[in-house]
Amino acid sequence: MGVTFRIGIDLGGTKIEAAAIDPEGRIRARRRIATPVGDYDGTIAAIVGLVAAIEGEVGGCASVGVGTPGTIVADTGLVKNANSTWLNRRPLGRDLEAALGRPVRFANDANCFALSEAIDGAAAGCGCVFGVILGTGVGGGIVIGGRLLVGANAIAGEWGHNPMPAPQPDELPGPPCHCGRSGCIETFLSGPELAADHRRHSRSNLGGHDLVAPEIAAAAAAGDPDCRATLDRYADRLARALASVINLVDPDAIVLGGGLSAFAFLYDEVPRRWGQHIFSDRVATRLLAPAHGDSSGVRGAAWLWPPGADG
Repeated sequence: MGVTFRIGIDLGGTKIEAAAIDPEGRIRARRRIATPVGDYDGTIAAIVGLVAAIEGEVGGCASVGVGTPGTIVADTGLVKNANSTWLNRRPLGRDLEAALGRPVRFANDANCFALSEAIDGAAAGCGCVFGVILGTGVGGGIVIGGRLLVGANAIAGEWGHNPMPAPQPDELPGPPCHCGRSGCIETFLSGPELAADHRRHSRSNLGGHDLVAPEIAAAAAAGDPDCRATLDRYADRLARALASVINLVDPDAIVLGGGLSAFAFLYDEVPRRWGQHIFSDRVATRLLAPAHGDSSGVRGAAWLWPPGADG
């Protein structure tokens, strides 16, 4: 069946969002509900209900793509590495396809972000794109020629659990990570870890409480020296971490997503710093802000079905 609309589902830990996009990439219908936290069967039912509601709004049957926390293991069909822990070790793909009565395509939420920005977002037209999530965690996805690179272990782009490159003496051994190691990129570059780094290096307590990332950025803009120093360390670490990606993948563009992508200074400061860590006398890779923002999750999930695919 040739499809006119594509439905994307962004399955988050607190909300599930669904949207239908037309062949030109325009969102024609959109709905959001709270995630049934801890309830696997309820999560399946919630997605089925959203699909039915969206299809009723746009008319006709659509393809369905789902962006998930974690990933579905090809050999077993079971979810792994999801911070929505009630999904782990469950056959989400098989169960949702049975409930919807059609094939469904799945990808990690960071992969969906990368695909959205590569197809018709900030990096549209680029041959190789690395999409970055800088939020409560640190993730990434790689798109080559308009197609996701998934990898043999379904972890392509998971740069957040590599060690921080070129660590400084005071960065060793690094903060402990939930993966069981220490000094992972995520332990320096996530939003909560930016705040933790500020606490370790500063006595600033401007609001009478521990500052979170947006407050640190606002205070830095207002001239607070401790907050400026925190953001300087962050930019230097992000430059080192992305330089290692450029040395390995050599993308045309890197697109930042997640809450920390709103830090405008990163788009000038990080490229200014990363050259000294990149094995090239000239760096053509562009660092870009996202075009679709919060919509990238559902858009990328919808684009898991490319033009001409059958649903």
